[in-house]
Amino acid sequence: MPPIDLKDADAVCAAFSEGARANRQASCRSGSIDVISAPGRLIATGDLHDNPIHFAKLVDAAHLREEDDDADRAHLTLHEIIHPERLINGVDFSYRALARVAALKARFPEYVHTLLANHELAQVLGSGIVKNGVRVVDAFDDGLDYVFGDDAPRVSQAIADFVRSMPLALRVHTPAGDILCAHSLPGPAMMARFDPSVLLRDLTEDDYQPRQGSAHLMIWGRGYDDEQLEDLVERWGINMFILGHEHAPTGAALVEPNALVLSSDHEQGVYLPIDLDHPPRVADCLSLVVPLSD
Repeated sequence: MPPIDLKDADAVCAAFSEGARANRQASCRSGSIDVISAPGRLIATGDLHDNPIHFAKLVDAAHLREEDDDADRAHLTLHEIIHPERLINGVDFSYRALARVAALKARFPEYVHTLLANHELAQVLGSGIVKNGVRVVDAFDDGLDYVFGDDAPRVSQAIADFVRSMPLALRVHTPAGDILCAHSLPGPAMMARFDPSVLLRDLTEDDYQPRQGSAHLMIWGRGYDDEQLEDLVERWGINMFILGHEHAPTGAALVEPNALVLSSDHEQGVYLPIDLDHPPRVADCLSLVVPLSD
């Protein structure tokens, strides 16, 4: 697959369009989520925030290069792709990372799972996120304006279509129970407004609405507790949750009784390889994560 010309509006829009089509039409898509089953391997990740070195290592770990043997390929989750801490003269060019992810999804539609995350949705909705004193949505828009000029609105619309095509989660059927990979879960205080059936149906425009829609509530949630997690276990039949969104200083953190939070963006970032025929217990996951700095 030839590299995308990341300065050409037509090429970038085509990458996002093809990625959106793959998100919607992949055979693993079921309603608002992707669903896969053992056997196979999964490379589970946390937030990436435009870390190109870690992205390349994740692609290698999943054997998602053109030259790799099909039998070696693994499923790969990717989320929170944009809005890095390091900017160039205050400008964010992380549309390039998102375009590469869209192209990877188009090339390997059954293996790449581009999970909806709060920063991608915030970019589409124009939300006022401030990170380290930077209005990240504005910095991202500045990057599009700088590179594409009059074509920036067209590229922005293609990005919006790609983001709205993203699955809310990846559900994995394994012999030891189901795993749910998602960017986050709704916080305990949000549960009264959250529709748990959102995983069983297509997303609607209402689901994206700030502080009200179920997709928005799910990808912005923090501070889960054991009672809430047990409630979602019963509602969804999930054995283990693998999440991002919250910063894990050492790359991975357990949330009792059955959730693992991963970070894949910083120097201590990690990923978790899973043999879907023999998935680990959540208590064993901290010893199984792989540092991305190696």
